[in-house]
Amino acid sequence: MSIKIKNKLGFGTAPLGNMFRDIPEEEAQATIQSAWDQGIRYFDTAPLYGAGLSEIRLGDALSKYNRDDYVLSTKVGRVISDLKEEKEGLFQSGRKNKVIDDYTADATLRSIEQSLERLKTDRLDIVYVHDISPDFHGDEWISKFDEARKGAFQVLARLKEEGVIKAWGLGVNTTIPIELVIGLEEAHPNLSLSATQYTLMQHEHALERMMPNAQEKGMGIIVGAPFNSGALLGGSYFDYAEATPAVKAHVQSLKESAKRHNVSLKAAALQFSTAHPAVEAVIPGSTRPERIKEDVAAMAETIPTSFWQELIEKKLLSPKAPLPN
Repeated sequence: MSIKIKNKLGFGTAPLGNMFRDIPEEEAQATIQSAWDQGIRYFDTAPLYGAGLSEIRLGDALSKYNRDDYVLSTKVGRVISDLKEEKEGLFQSGRKNKVIDDYTADATLRSIEQSLERLKTDRLDIVYVHDISPDFHGDEWISKFDEARKGAFQVLARLKEEGVIKAWGLGVNTTIPIELVIGLEEAHPNLSLSATQYTLMQHEHALERMMPNAQEKGMGIIVGAPFNSGALLGGSYFDYAEATPAVKAHVQSLKESAKRHNVSLKAAALQFSTAHPAVEAVIPGSTRPERIKEDVAAMAETIPTSFWQELIEKKLLSPKAPLPN
């Protein structure tokens, strides 16, 4: 990889698109500032996050810094329209602009142009093709993947070859699309973002194919949503939906082990996700400035081997997973 991310810790800004709640501008800006002050230099965003709101907020915060001092990624596959509509779901408190799914070549270039404007920058380091997966497009996801294969993949591969961007790949919440793109002969992505799939709570499926295949092909993985939408830390959401009783029981069992070994689950989650050799960085998101300091401290926390061994014995951790040193 030609991109080095400081301390393997970045910042995911989906929550700053008013995910789950209406976040005051002051709080959003203070959170980004906290990330910068704590030494974080990799920031990820996307047009989908609040219909451009996350990009706008991130652009306002980072525009005062030297562009060479940080790594920036966003995503394509959605174009933001000037048309307005009522919103529902994760980003119902975001901007009212209509979000249009489009993975064609023309839409990819238009999406990049829009993102550059919102981010107040002249270049992007990494671009991910966003959500070409069953969880967003149902039975039509294969046709969307094919549209991206003929459009977005070709555009991003050319931009990387020309040196306009440093890396490209997929940004998805399931493993199958990344497994597919790794196997394509005509596409050679060098970095993909896997959200929710390689976490302390959920990793066995990723270990079967995605992680070893990525490592074999030399494609780096960015781990997004390492707390599975907050469920691991006691939140009410798991993978962007209400946590089920089974999920809550899983979390409780992890908490019991963590308490016995005097380990914070935040530290265990972040260090677990970054221990795999294919992982380039982990990008937890937040809307609270104080959470960033916790993330940085968690990456440095000492975790005894006995904790990991207990999780393996309780079948809460795959014995195949690489463990932190």
